Amino acid sequence: MTAPRPTTPRKVLGRLSLPERTYVADALRTETVGGVLLLAAAVTALLWANIPALHDSYESVSHFHVGPAALGLDLSVAHWAADGLLAIFFFVAGIELKRELVAGDLRDPKAAALPVVAALCGMAVPALVYTLTAVTGGGSLDGWAVPTATDIAFALAVLAVIGTSLPSALRAFLLTLAVVDDLFAILIIAVFFTADLNFAALGGSVAGLLLFWVLLRAGVRGWYVYVPLALVIWALMYNSGIHATVAGVAMGLMLRCHRREGEDRSPGERIEHLVRPLSAGLAVPLFALFSAGVVVSGGALADVFSTPETLGVVLGLVVGKAVGIFGGTWLAARFTRASLSDDLAWADVFAVASLAGIGFTVSLLIGELAFDGDQTMTNEVKAAVLLGSLIAATLATVLLKIRNAKYRRLWADEERDEDADGIPDVYEEDDPAYHLRLATLYERKAAEHRRIAREKAAARHGLAEVPGGAGEDHHRPA
Repeated sequence: MTAPRPTTPRKVLGRLSLPERTYVADALRTETVGGVLLLAAAVTALLWANIPALHDSYESVSHFHVGPAALGLDLSVAHWAADGLLAIFFFVAGIELKRELVAGDLRDPKAAALPVVAALCGMAVPALVYTLTAVTGGGSLDGWAVPTATDIAFALAVLAVIGTSLPSALRAFLLTLAVVDDLFAILIIAVFFTADLNFAALGGSVAGLLLFWVLLRAGVRGWYVYVPLALVIWALMYNSGIHATVAGVAMGLMLRCHRREGEDRSPGERIEHLVRPLSAGLAVPLFALFSAGVVVSGGALADVFSTPETLGVVLGLVVGKAVGIFGGTWLAARFTRASLSDDLAWADVFAVASLAGIGFTVSLLIGELAFDGDQTMTNEVKAAVLLGSLIAATLATVLLKIRNAKYRRLWADEERDEDADGIPDVYEEDDPAYHLRLATLYERKAAEHRRIAREKAAARHGLAEVPGGAGEDHHRPA
């Protein structure tokens, strides 16, 4: 009877596969640039709204209406940013999720369980924290979903600003968390923030999505086909009463994200590569510009901690997110009998969980929807989102900086490429050809150092043989 083959225990937050690492690096590079633009847009909005001489112009631009009224699209600039531009953001999120599930590391159900459980707990616990705070203080429960979202662009901007060399496994964990988070956020928006349905418009939007799917499966190519169709689907979805960003996610999920023979990239990857800069560099910063402009004063900030709704948002982002994601990750590891990567500690997971408390973009959007019609409460909740995100960012900065020396060592190990073949050495350690290349490289270096040593020794020996007084004649006066 043959002995059972020993199994290698699965590692939580272990090393990414090489294709996944390459994809994550490209995605995070764009998101980091977008995050810096997002920060700049948020600061600009706050200054624009709070400088007395400029405040009226901010209100005028934000509420300026443009668009065809006959099509139900006579919207304010701020409304276009929230319903139109964020559809691009959610379109990219849909592609990301599809790619992760069919071609990325999450195609393995066991690997997918961790970020999905962590994201769900990272949404449930903040909602619970908000609910308990609101009930205890006698406040409204309408804002329970506000602290449930994570803003990946803002979080990466914080990482860029503080200069931490976070290992790729932790960055990928943060990215995947945010993608799953975005999907559930759009489900929350679709289910809980849809008041009156226009079934004719909804039917038209669904028909458009079916046509979109048929054209994709038929192999029809050309932006001039899909962009007009996408605009029609978006407009019909908007008029149906369901938040228009749902259309973006739906179209993103329809794209094919697995590669066929002879393809360097799938259609989904190609389109994501084209659209992501538009999302991160334009759509999200413009949304922030027209959503983050709340009037902030000392009294308003103090009210954040005395009003149950706003206090619930702050506690949900700062406490709920960290506890939920950390607890969800620990539970997923515990019940799947997986162990944490040898290079990381649970303190690293908690630090990233704290960073996920930055809930800027989608939290602002949900805040607008949750308190629609109550502008005072909407502004107070926006201020709470800004303050909660700032506190979460500060806490995460401290926790990450404490361990930054270790992160730098891990990052250096991940990036080392001694044989200069474009593939990090950690992915080639089991390849005999890699070790032969290194041996040849070291032998060449050794031969070069021996040659230099001989030249130096010969030069030193020749200098020693020169008569001691030979040089004196040169300095003797004529």
